Amino acid sequence: MAAVGDLEAGRLKVEWARSHMPVLEGIRERFERERPFQSLTISAVLHVESKTAALGLALAAGGADVRMAAGNPLSTDDDAVAVLHEAGIDTRAKKGESVAEYRSGVQAMLDADPDVIIDDGADLVALVHEERTDRGKIRGSTEETTTGVIRLRALERDHRLMFPAIDVNDADMKHLFDNRYGTGQSTLDGILSATNLLIAGRVCVVAGYGWCGKGVAARLRGLGGDVVVTEIDPVRGLEARFDGFRVLPMLDAAREADLIVTVTGNTDVVRSEHLRVLKDGCLLANSGHFDVEVSRKDLEGLAVAHRTARRNVEEYRFADGRRVYLLGEGRLINLAAGQGHPVEVMDLSFALQALSAEHLAKHGREMDARLHPVPRDLDRAVAVAALPSLGARIDVPTPAQVKYMHEWESGT
Repeated sequence: MAAVGDLEAGRLKVEWARSHMPVLEGIRERFERERPFQSLTISAVLHVESKTAALGLALAAGGADVRMAAGNPLSTDDDAVAVLHEAGIDTRAKKGESVAEYRSGVQAMLDADPDVIIDDGADLVALVHEERTDRGKIRGSTEETTTGVIRLRALERDHRLMFPAIDVNDADMKHLFDNRYGTGQSTLDGILSATNLLIAGRVCVVAGYGWCGKGVAARLRGLGGDVVVTEIDPVRGLEARFDGFRVLPMLDAAREADLIVTVTGNTDVVRSEHLRVLKDGCLLANSGHFDVEVSRKDLEGLAVAHRTARRNVEEYRFADGRRVYLLGEGRLINLAAGQGHPVEVMDLSFALQALSAEHLAKHGREMDARLHPVPRDLDRAVAVAALPSLGARIDVPTPAQVKYMHEWESGT
């Protein structure tokens, strides 16, 4: 899959990203000195854009033979791919690739016979478990998303997970920042870029109130949206209500929605019964991992006409004249129509990915074949490194305070 991007534009994009990713850049400099991945192959299936290129370059600086494929057919920045190719990183990704090309890219990552896997949605890990009957060379994998962690937990529950996997998604320095602030801002970026419409005064329905949903709901409210949350979990539903949002079943929320954003990680969240009651002009966007949260099958089954209204906006017209607009083909709107998560947020997430990959390179052979949390010291190291770049300083406890906390924790 040949690179079709503009190399010079890509260099500028990657340079901009790296200049705002001080934590990852510090890790890259250490990797360059210590070469922790010497003679190892790392296969990564990620959303390939400028921040991802910075991660790939950091891993390569550590001696790795880095291979990279797209985690989503619409999330690639071709200019960033050109930079990765220039750096000698075999990258199988292009914007708008077909499903067959996407699958071929993931297959190529397996065919590279990796020592370490970096995954976003567990697509590569799933392929390993479909096509490999033994552990092979793989020392372990890291996982970036809630959806991927769910798949890994299913493998672990069925005693099928063949190697250790590190749950990057649930580390403090990932989900508290990437999922909430990253998804919150980038989802709005994608919606606004696709539509150029006003949020203020619109009824905005957010499906799912995990960390991603919390971020999206907060940003929509900040822009003046009348936000309604839908949930299947009673605790999260109560949390959304305490945060000041209305909480309704989707069938009720859909009747008044001007915009619906799905962030659940589940399937058919917006389906036929909901589509039948939508107002004319309702916008549908997805910020969950896969393009299954808004049912395109049901949309196409109900529609009597379909056209592209503008880039990344598909209009479906129903028999009664109502129009519904699907944004970004129902794929990740923050990458299909936006620029992905803010650079500073991905600095934290990709720093964790790099350190977790290093941990597997050094210790993967001794780790149990199960889902592991990110080691606490790595999580805190990223936080410590990030504080100065944001102009933040924290207090250091006194010896007496340390002693008190130790005694309290130990029960003495």
